Amino acid sequence: MLTRDGLVRLAGAAVRLDTSGALFWPAEATLVVADLHLEKGSSAATRGRFLPPYDTRATLTALEAVVRRLAPRRVVALGDSFHDRRAETRLLAGDLDRIRALTRAADWLWVTGNHDPEPPKGLGGTACDLVSIGPLVFRHEPTAGTDGEVAGHLHPCARVGVRGRSLRRRAFAADGSRCILPAFGAYTGGLNVLDRAYHGLFDRTRLIAWMIGEERVYPVRGATLLPD
Repeated sequence: MLTRDGLVRLAGAAVRLDTSGALFWPAEATLVVADLHLEKGSSAATRGRFLPPYDTRATLTALEAVVRRLAPRRVVALGDSFHDRRAETRLLAGDLDRIRALTRAADWLWVTGNHDPEPPKGLGGTACDLVSIGPLVFRHEPTAGTDGEVAGHLHPCARVGVRGRSLRRRAFAADGSRCILPAFGAYTGGLNVLDRAYHGLFDRTRLIAWMIGEERVYPVRGATLLPD
């Protein structure tokens, strides 16, 4: 699956799996992120669950950093970018300005998700149900039997045994035909790639969990992964 320059083959495209949790397609100068879940903290507060209200700030800071580092011409946000339909009304003025600056800096595509079926219209960018570019199709929820699919929604993570202990990390789940991205948002959890929710999505003999470390992503074959 790896090319000579360290890129990962995905349905004929050569992509980079970044330690930020984003996917970058150099040939198309396209950056892909999944599940930002902006304003998840404030959404929880409306239901009486009080979390530190810094998730949007942290997520935008991480997003700005990867955009600055990779300088994409196009950004695809794979749905659930906003935690609910009223997230825009709870965004601070400074965060609104930061989002608008991001959407001005690239051709920004908001793929709709189950949390944000109608992304806010006043923040720039274009809303769409899916995006097709060359051999790849970008959508929020993965579907069985679609080669070249890049999706989010499931927030994949993986667990392995290391020196008598277990290590659990966010991960890209891929088998050469499909890739599911980890959630990018600061307050998003992870679902083990061995969970039944992934059944039917991957060729299990080719499944690799690309576990995210501090300085690189580590390929771990599905046969060596552990359930939670």
